[in-house]
Amino acid sequence: MFPSELGELKKVGAISVDGSKIHANASKHAAVSYQRANQMIEHLQLEVDALVQKAEEADSAPLDDGLSIPEEIARRQDRIAKLDKAKIIIEERFEEARKVKQADYEAKMKVREDQRRGGKKPRGQDPNPPAQKPEDKAQYNFTDPDSRIMKAGKSQAFEQSYNPQAAVDAEGSYLILGQRVTNNGNDKRELKPTVESVDPRIRKPSEVLADSGYFAEEAVKDVEADGRTTVYAAVDKHHHGRTVEDLQKGTDPEPPDESAGLTEKMRWRLRTKRGKGRYKLRKQTVEPVFGIIKEAMGFRQFRLRGSPKVELEWTLVTLAYNMRRMFKLVGEKALPPSGWLQSYDF
Repeated sequence: MFPSELGELKKVGAISVDGSKIHANASKHAAVSYQRANQMIEHLQLEVDALVQKAEEADSAPLDDGLSIPEEIARRQDRIAKLDKAKIIIEERFEEARKVKQADYEAKMKVREDQRRGGKKPRGQDPNPPAQKPEDKAQYNFTDPDSRIMKAGKSQAFEQSYNPQAAVDAEGSYLILGQRVTNNGNDKRELKPTVESVDPRIRKPSEVLADSGYFAEEAVKDVEADGRTTVYAAVDKHHHGRTVEDLQKGTDPEPPDESAGLTEKMRWRLRTKRGKGRYKLRKQTVEPVFGIIKEAMGFRQFRLRGSPKVELEWTLVTLAYNMRRMFKLVGEKALPPSGWLQSYDF
């Protein structure tokens, strides 16, 4: 039975999206960086070469008791193979991300070139093209290779984590309408897939509310492409609480010119009375859900490893949350009628 069948959920309405870092079942100390992997491979190869040379020298000094040259060579070669695999995976991940960044870079440069041809000077400096090789600090974890080292919330600490996402009903029920798990620490590419995680039988989003971490022009355009959905995504970081300017009654600012970019238009959208109200609603809906999951339900670390199992675990967590929430919403209406068990012939 869908919640809408109990009269607690609108078929069309707003959703709030957000993500929160949850610790993986792996230690960050079981990870190796791209730079360190290269250094270790070089060092281990030198040791292998030295051991091979030692084995070829008949009069060489023996190893300590219990140690064997062939076993020591095999041990180092096995470690090199694992490090090589880590390097390859880091490079594959980088190339996948680089293609997306390259497409985004080319799109931005095209806009700026069109502005120049039209006699208009682009604002700010041209964006930098994406790097052509992985960063030295790019990581691979041997315990759970699908997890990533991510910045943990507002702290400066970095932890081995996943980034589970939730799309929450912003129309009053606080139910999780869609969910998924990503291992991207950044939410710039997560807006559309998180919106698409909502089953249209449950909710057809009319508005999508998101914080500044989700704002990317292409992502917003993709979500709004159906002509029925409006995104309210902060362009700049918004702090909790209200400023004196927020308290003052005033009219909406003048909308930007039609020639203005999406970033400028979105910034204006969030400064209107409706935009401020929708963004305030986002904070009141999706953020408490993650607070309940972490504090009331005590879910702060995945128990399983690997993306498929982690996704299953997050599905169970969000299902447990929804069951708790549904009972609070509908109470005894959610329970079967008394005596239902006796009607079955076992």
